[in-house]
Amino acid sequence: MAHNRRHFLKTAGAAGAVLGLADLWSSPVSAQQPRGRSGSWRTWGTDALAQAKQLGCSYADIRFGRKRSQALNVRNGQLTSAGGFSFGGFGATPGGGISDTFGFGVRVVHSGVWGFASSPLVTSDEIRRMVVQATEIARASATAKRFDVTLAPVPAYDDFYETPHDRDPFEVSLEEKLAILTDASSAIQKNPKVLFATAQVSFSHDWKFLVTSEGSFIEQSLYYCSCGCSATARDKSQVKTRIYTPGASTAGYEFLVKADLSGNAVRVANEAVEHSMGAPVTAGIKDLVLKPSHLALTMHEIIAHPTELDRIVGYEANYAGTSFVKLTDVGTLKYGSPLLNIYADRTHVGGCGTVGFDDDGVKSQRWPIIEEGRLVGLQTNRETAHYMGETESRGCTFANHWRNYPFLRMPNIQMAAGKPGSPSLQDMIADVRDGVLVDGAGSFSIDQQRYNGQFGGNAFWEIKNGKVTRMVTDFTYNAITTDFWQNLDAVGPPESWEHHGMDGDAKGQPVQSNYPSHGSAPCLIRKVMVGAAFS
Repeated sequence: MAHNRRHFLKTAGAAGAVLGLADLWSSPVSAQQPRGRSGSWRTWGTDALAQAKQLGCSYADIRFGRKRSQALNVRNGQLTSAGGFSFGGFGATPGGGISDTFGFGVRVVHSGVWGFASSPLVTSDEIRRMVVQATEIARASATAKRFDVTLAPVPAYDDFYETPHDRDPFEVSLEEKLAILTDASSAIQKNPKVLFATAQVSFSHDWKFLVTSEGSFIEQSLYYCSCGCSATARDKSQVKTRIYTPGASTAGYEFLVKADLSGNAVRVANEAVEHSMGAPVTAGIKDLVLKPSHLALTMHEIIAHPTELDRIVGYEANYAGTSFVKLTDVGTLKYGSPLLNIYADRTHVGGCGTVGFDDDGVKSQRWPIIEEGRLVGLQTNRETAHYMGETESRGCTFANHWRNYPFLRMPNIQMAAGKPGSPSLQDMIADVRDGVLVDGAGSFSIDQQRYNGQFGGNAFWEIKNGKVTRMVTDFTYNAITTDFWQNLDAVGPPESWEHHGMDGDAKGQPVQSNYPSHGSAPCLIRKVMVGAAFS
């Protein structure tokens, strides 16, 4: 294994010329961090917004940013891919180097509509040019406007927020990172029936400094980490892959260490082998016991996305559709059983949607979406809050990169655990006569209004007469959103609640991918249609 790491480091040297560019991009930011509020960003931002006002803009903001990223992938003890990654494909570097990009974006409201422009060249002249360009785009767009942009008021803040973390992943050596991945891969390979063993990790750091025409100066330093490992096994003609992933989190390098990939390797390998020997699930109406690792995706698709207000009012349609939810449903729609309690939370420590402020400069908060099965709230930003008759934004504006336009993105969408003493996972299993225990995420399909979906998973165990009997394969279930959640019959107690982050959620055109995050306790759903399908 050591040979592979040395070979990797030797290969990485070939990328030196490219990595030098990253140093050029990052040097202006490095000189200002960690407190850009006291540096030239404040002056440049103030000057830019004064120019926007002179051009007749009713609102303007400028967002300086630096994005660093790195991803490492190991397969059967060999480094198969490594390098920086950047959403949308910009800034990638070969050989395991760190992608490092720097730039700014200007957003204005002129003639009642938005204009936006961005650039990687951070100079006074370029900032002035982008202010003019954003204003011209707004003026041109106004010729086709249907209504004027209405922004909810927001207080001015002068503040700094940083992701709580113990160790900056970009200060950790490649050797140390690769040791964790290769050790996990090697541990999985000790099972002779395993064909492939993988381990992977990705790190990202976003530094941003927002200046608004309403008086805010907000600096943020956000760290993200995602990791996992997998085993692929074959029995005769059937090949199955078992995955262990603690998901993604706003955290530092310590998240990879605490994930204990090697400690889960033997279990992952054994379950991959067992799964490859499994028989297809019997189709029919069954009860499902769903672990939090699985519920994250189901909640994401049929609760989180349908309650995004931009989908409801038609701002978002082309990428993955609108929503079956209507504005008039708030306060009346019975979304699920009385056990279903969903809340949005930008403050949860470790949540992928956790920040100090959104990209409108709205302070992070927590609010209810579903209470005792009834829809009571939605995800809003400054631009959409007025549709709810609300005078304050819920703080859901976000851009995944300084070069991209910020728009409504989901916060952490969480399911509240049951009360103390609620049925445990084992209690739920004991209460099922004919059902399936589901772990992990898998295939899914959803209609354009997030109402009729089909979901798989990563591992499935048959439940007969209150006992787990065997692993089964080729499992999916159908979910009509409100029917599915109205069949929610049990939610685990607080001690069984888990957070699960996801490392890719695409939205918008041009597409932006971000990290969503969903937490829950195990759940028991009654009377679900299960059909045989590959997953």
